Amino acid sequence: MNILVTNDDGIDSVGLHVLARALRRHGDVVVAAPDGEYSGSGASLGAIHLMQPELHRAEIDGIDESWAISAPPAMCVLFSRLGAFGRRFDLVVSGINPGINVGRSVYHSGTVGAALTARNGGTNAIAVSQEVEGFGVEGQGWDDVLDLQLWDTAAEVAAVAAGAILADPPDEAQVLNINLPNCRLDELEGWKLTSVGGAPPRTLGKVSLEPKRGHEGTFKLKMEWGEATELPEHTDGGAVMHGYVSLSWLSRLEACTPQGSTAAEKAIDQLLG
Repeated sequence: MNILVTNDDGIDSVGLHVLARALRRHGDVVVAAPDGEYSGSGASLGAIHLMQPELHRAEIDGIDESWAISAPPAMCVLFSRLGAFGRRFDLVVSGINPGINVGRSVYHSGTVGAALTARNGGTNAIAVSQEVEGFGVEGQGWDDVLDLQLWDTAAEVAAVAAGAILADPPDEAQVLNINLPNCRLDELEGWKLTSVGGAPPRTLGKVSLEPKRGHEGTFKLKMEWGEATELPEHTDGGAVMHGYVSLSWLSRLEACTPQGSTAAEKAIDQLLG
């Protein structure tokens, strides 16, 4: 089995390294991750017509093949599907992200975006994210809390899930979004199959404009963080807040039939009718 491991925090992330080593039990592991920070990049590929991406060999203890790429994580996955590493991958695993990616943050997470890109290309994928001290904000964790991360817990949960998916893959490619508390494995309350909630546990609360001295008409954006909010236990964020591993299967983006007004359809019909 061939497993691609990526992330959105960059090739030097300790969580990436721990995850890659934990997955070796299931097959050949290749790491292909951004050469820098791409948190919040979602499934962005960048301006392809302007890009001149480069990749260079990286060194990760215990991993035979590692690459740092000057591109967002979704592009790292796309390159792998197009043959950049000379093989087809059976599974893509993205993480370990410091800061849970739950609720609306799944739309913006580079960790999740890489997994969605893999699924779009027909490959099963796992995104794995771990709670940080104070819950972080919108799925992000600050550098000053990274020393407190118990990466081995998240890596073990992800490795067990990866083994199960490789042994019995679904008929159609899927994305499993794993979020879990930052604690020892024996301290977890268990696991829950969860829905994707609304707001994450802690969000951006307010943004205000501050004039930039000496630059008329230019402002700095001052961001203020809200306090942690209690979330329902059946949601992804609420499960983690109550000590559980959250497992969420992310669906494809599909068209829907809205309730209420169809004014837009009527307007287009009048334009083209």
